[in-house]
Amino acid sequence: MGSRGPPKHQNTYAWNPNGGRKINETEVGGKFRPFSEVTGVCPRCKEKIEWKRKYGKYKPLTEPAKCQRCSKRAVRQAYHNLCAACAKEQNVCAKCSCRVNQIIGRDRSEVEAEQKMLEAIKNARERDRRSLLRAMNKGKSHSSTSAKCPTNSASKAGELFTAESLEKYAEFSRDDEDDDDDDTGDRV
Repeated sequence: MGSRGPPKHQNTYAWNPNGGRKINETEVGGKFRPFSEVTGVCPRCKEKIEWKRKYGKYKPLTEPAKCQRCSKRAVRQAYHNLCAACAKEQNVCAKCSCRVNQIIGRDRSEVEAEQKMLEAIKNARERDRRSLLRAMNKGKSHSSTSAKCPTNSASKAGELFTAESLEKYAEFSRDDEDDDDDDTGDRV
C-alpha cells in the first residue's frame, strides 16, 4: 500500500500562499484593508477560518449571505451560516451551529457601547474623567466588596454624574465647551 510513518523530508520553511506574486495592499486582506476579526464562532471554527487565511484558501464575502434560520440577508462574515442575532439568540456557533459555552469575539452592539463610553470619557473634563474611570475600575475589581462596604455604593457615581446615561453626559459636556468658547470671544 505505501509506507507509513513520518514524512521522509521535513519542510525547512512554511509554505507561503503568495510566494512569487506581488500583493496589492489595497485589496481586502492586504496591509491597508486587513480581514475583519472572526467573531461569533466556537474556538474550533475560529481555528479553521484562521487556517484558511494563513494558507491562502480564505475567500471573503462580496455581499451578505442568507441566514439559515431567519432567511434574511444578514450574514456578513465568510464561512458563517447564521446571522449574529440568530446565533446569539440560540447560543450556538454561527458556522457549525453547535451549542458551545465559549463564543469567540464580541458582537457589534458591545463594540458600539464601548465606543460611546470612550467618547463620553474623552469629552469630559479632566476631573470628571478621572472620577468616572475610578468608579468604573472600582466596579470591575471590587464588585464583591461593594456589597460589604457602604461607601462604595453605586449612588456615589450618581452624585458625580447627574446625567442618566453616558450619551447625555457627552452631549452635556459638549454644550458646556461650546458655551465656554462663546464667553472667551466676548472678552477681546
